[in-house]
Amino acid sequence: MTTTGESGSRRGPDSGGERIGRAAYELFSTQGVRDVGVDAVIARAGTAKMTLYRNFPSKDALILDFLRRREQLWTVGWLEHESRHRGARPQDQLLAIFDLFGEWFGRPDFEGCAFLTTMMEVNDAEHPVHVASIEHLARIRGYLRERAEAAGAPDPDRFARQWHILMKGSIMAAHEGDAGAAAVAREMGVLLLRSHGIDAC
Repeated sequence: MTTTGESGSRRGPDSGGERIGRAAYELFSTQGVRDVGVDAVIARAGTAKMTLYRNFPSKDALILDFLRRREQLWTVGWLEHESRHRGARPQDQLLAIFDLFGEWFGRPDFEGCAFLTTMMEVNDAEHPVHVASIEHLARIRGYLRERAEAAGAPDPDRFARQWHILMKGSIMAAHEGDAGAAAVAREMGVLLLRSHGIDAC
């Protein structure tokens, strides 16, 4: 999921800052934020170091921009949009997440959850990047909570937390090489829906 489509950035699509942001997105997505330096981003973007620092005063600023892009492209543009499109009912839309994951896990460029990876790479709980990663994960749970409420879950917040654990667990299992992780998570999702009194047929 390293698409470099529209990011919602305030920078113009042809500006040096936008090129740098997109280059950083590609590198951070595939290699993580810890091992990629600003020189690698500059080389990928084909811009001068001065241009980078004019738009991003630090590597942390680049990472925060990466996380914002990831939310727009992955969370909103892919996960939310596609799951809504693939299911008529909110519970169907929730289960569709694991259908999407099955396709994602099978891609040669599967790179895992950037929010989880970044949170673990920058493990200082007070660091802005760590805090931002957690906030982006919370926004995913917000979508799950909204769908759970629409499906009639009696405790949408608890449901969202449980569903998110299934999502994160399946991603980590896919990293281990479990080709059926998404299908297993979907089966568990059906059981979870039923345990909350939601029709999963």
